[in-house]
Amino acid sequence: MIRILFTGVGRRIELLQAFRNAALVLNKDLKLFGADMTGTAPALAYCDYVRRVVAMKDSAYIDNLLDICREDKIDLIIPTIDTDLLMLSESRERFERAGAKVMISDPDKIRICRDKNNTSRFFVDCGLHVPMPVNNWKEYKGGFPAFIKPKDGSSSINAFKVDSAEELEVYAGQIEDYIVQPFVEGREYTIDIFCDWNGNPVTITPRERLQVRAGEVLKTQITMDRVMVEESRVLCEAFRPCGPMTVQLIRDEAGVDWFIEINPRFGGGAPLSMKAGARSAEAILKLIDNEHAGEYVIADKSIYSRFDQSVCITEGKGIIKGVIFDLDDTLYSEKEYVRSGYKAVSDYLGGGYEKRLWQFFEADKPAIDELLKELGREAEKQNVLDTYRNHKPDIHFYPGVTEMLIQLRNNGYKLGIITDGRPEGQKNKIVALGLEELVDDIIITDELGGVQFRKPCDIAFRIMTTRWRINPLDIVYVGDNAEKDFQAPQQLGMKSVWFRNMDGLYKAEVEKLHIQSINELRGIINI
Repeated sequence: MIRILFTGVGRRIELLQAFRNAALVLNKDLKLFGADMTGTAPALAYCDYVRRVVAMKDSAYIDNLLDICREDKIDLIIPTIDTDLLMLSESRERFERAGAKVMISDPDKIRICRDKNNTSRFFVDCGLHVPMPVNNWKEYKGGFPAFIKPKDGSSSINAFKVDSAEELEVYAGQIEDYIVQPFVEGREYTIDIFCDWNGNPVTITPRERLQVRAGEVLKTQITMDRVMVEESRVLCEAFRPCGPMTVQLIRDEAGVDWFIEINPRFGGGAPLSMKAGARSAEAILKLIDNEHAGEYVIADKSIYSRFDQSVCITEGKGIIKGVIFDLDDTLYSEKEYVRSGYKAVSDYLGGGYEKRLWQFFEADKPAIDELLKELGREAEKQNVLDTYRNHKPDIHFYPGVTEMLIQLRNNGYKLGIITDGRPEGQKNKIVALGLEELVDDIIITDELGGVQFRKPCDIAFRIMTTRWRINPLDIVYVGDNAEKDFQAPQQLGMKSVWFRNMDGLYKAEVEKLHIQSINELRGIINI
């Protein structure tokens, strides 16, 4: 399993989706952790785990992250905003001792990027064209229009085009620690660069910024310009970035490239380059596993546009028209199923082994493997597994479930089950519980095409809402596994209730409306 922690995760939903897709393509088991101070960032709905952290400017921030890395066995930290880059870079060895790599460039390189004066000098040292800045508006001699912005700014915040010395004086009085430089007319470009651990370029993807809002690209065209690619190679040779780096430049009417800034992290528009073939998320998952990053073909001239989308962070009250349930450990006890399976295995082996199997289970050991080893009957493992998986289980609903399901249907609610697992085993459970007579729809995710459709994949939820023709906002989902059950419903806008099953196989603490008895659900949906 690969565990990645994203800091400052904010609105980086496209970036998280890129990693999900990469894990699917590469068949890697990936868990995404999102660090956030408030717990309300929209991208958290796309993470497997949410981790609250103190503010990045808090002196305890790095120690906070280190604790998370140790407790969650984080493999890699990926920062997404400028604020914590230098701290993470300077603490890289501490994180490595805690078992986590940080995809971050060296501290001296981060300092180049955090001060626009240093950035300009670096570009000059690389032999590139730069609109040279000054730090005092009174000393500016570069003509007008000019450009004023914070020395350590980002996202075009407090960055202004000015047309006269009088206007420049006004802005200089409003912006603390600024730079002033000549304004360059031309076409704006971002170059998304991704390098391996040693700063060797894996992909270089120039793209024109066709439309921008608040400093972030809305529409872009991939432009595999030979000159820009070679200029980027020069930058990489001098900078030796670890992982992602974005470079911004303006090409004037004469075809001269004027370099503006460097961000040694994934830019907001980096997922657009990934869609065009610069699959740095795939490269990262390979690098973590000590594999070659691979070679990628970029779709030149392709155009991408972006749009906003909302997710539900805090659920309010509303009209409920449908209820979707998880199955295992939500409607019945999965431990009861395990005991039932152990009895079938014991009977197959000659009887009398149920207690021993349960002892192995409670010791968190692979019970069947351990028993077969103890008996010297390892050669029969496949037959024993088939016996367990295909047995007709002796299982029962939790108290009140049957009555609740009947009452829900009598009150006009649509009812569904979405469950993961081997189809034959799940079907046997459904038959044993008589569920087909109590609900409208049942989806076993593995039947959709394999384990990749298991939760948190949202396909089963989309299928069910499409069948019912009910808005996801009018559906509530009930499940017990905080690690995977609620990601898809939250992304789709469904309400969700966590059945905090203290006797279940999965336990976690989440900030979500929860019940400890299935009967409590009646009060939540007003039945």
